[in-house]
Amino acid sequence: MSPVSTERSTIIYILLDGVGDLPNPKLGDLTPLQAASTPALDSLAKRGRMGEVITVGNDIAPQSDIAVFNMLGYDFKNQAYVGRGVVELLGSGVDFQEGDLALRGNFATIDNRRQILDRRAGRDIQVHEANSICQSLTSGIRLSDPDISLVIRPTVGHRTVVRIRHKKMRLSEDISNTDPAYDKVSGIGVARTSPYNDMVQKSTPQNHSQEAKVSASLVNDFSDQAIDILREHPINSERSRNGKKPISCVLLRDAGSRVPMLEPIEDKYSMKVGGIVDMPVEIGIANILKMEILRSGRVDDYKQKANQISSNIDRFDLIYAHIKGPDEFGHDGDAVGKMKNIEEIDRLFFDSILQESKSRNVYIVASADHSTPCIKRSHSADPVPLLVSGCNIQNDGSFRFTEEFAAKGILGRVFGSKVISIARQEILKR
Repeated sequence: MSPVSTERSTIIYILLDGVGDLPNPKLGDLTPLQAASTPALDSLAKRGRMGEVITVGNDIAPQSDIAVFNMLGYDFKNQAYVGRGVVELLGSGVDFQEGDLALRGNFATIDNRRQILDRRAGRDIQVHEANSICQSLTSGIRLSDPDISLVIRPTVGHRTVVRIRHKKMRLSEDISNTDPAYDKVSGIGVARTSPYNDMVQKSTPQNHSQEAKVSASLVNDFSDQAIDILREHPINSERSRNGKKPISCVLLRDAGSRVPMLEPIEDKYSMKVGGIVDMPVEIGIANILKMEILRSGRVDDYKQKANQISSNIDRFDLIYAHIKGPDEFGHDGDAVGKMKNIEEIDRLFFDSILQESKSRNVYIVASADHSTPCIKRSHSADPVPLLVSGCNIQNDGSFRFTEEFAAKGILGRVFGSKVISIARQEILKR
């Protein structure tokens, strides 16, 4: 039996957003990871062991929020999930109280029949446009009950959050989405993997309670009024003149009405933990888990993220870094763009991380929150690669960070909630 080391080490835990994929004809039937030139990741793979991860559960195509919670060790098997709306609201700095209704929104483009033409309104929404839209909706929407207050806040790009508060009653999360691309299973938002009607949906109560009926009615009233206001909005006149798609709807999903109470991550693992997170959903997760947040410039400033990790290694036992980029190319069906983005991340981020792992008592754990195959343009239930790498980790024959080597890796197939524990066990064997 190998001796157990008591020397202090630091784990750099990296989740590459949506990096998993399927063979693509535009890449010669390779996945973007297989087609990409990734010398730094290859070097890490040669000094590590691989496996693959089902991030949330079999046959579940998870959204990023529940996937990240699971990849950090929180599987919600023993308690109901609060919903992405709450998580993003808390990550956006909006006040939230028990009984408020929180929802995640997408600015989208629809036609006169309410068929969805673009779920992200061209993915080219500027900050001033989002601010103007939200200001108009906040001032223009008049929900029927005078005891109701409304907050609509833009976050990043096509994303927004909505909070509905009733002074005299608790609102209910037990309602369906107006966004047809996502469903809810036990409170967990999941991407639909089977064909669906791509029309703006009516929210319906999911039980017979008065709270659920009122909440669904409020969401539908909000949706109808938003469509009417946006139809003649000056921002859309300007976008049309510039050949851009109008922002004509707010698709709503993942309602939540409860304040989340989870064990702080430092207590869970008896480790000091820091997180490099950028998006509201990631910031919300970090806040809920009481994780110290390390800021790192723009979402796509991969070099600055690596520098931030390097300068904080001595402060933490585990540094979690959520790296955006691959997921958006997957949603856009751009396999070549996804491959190039992976190469950029390898050059600007992993090259620096590789040097850290060689020169210090540092171990790298790399994986993803979910797969976003370009041929599907959505999240899928496919497993994602897992790598545990470091100077004293015995290699299992892997020499590239790809889905192929992950499937053959000695770590086997594991669930996301076990990843950190498994990585720590591998490191202790050294």
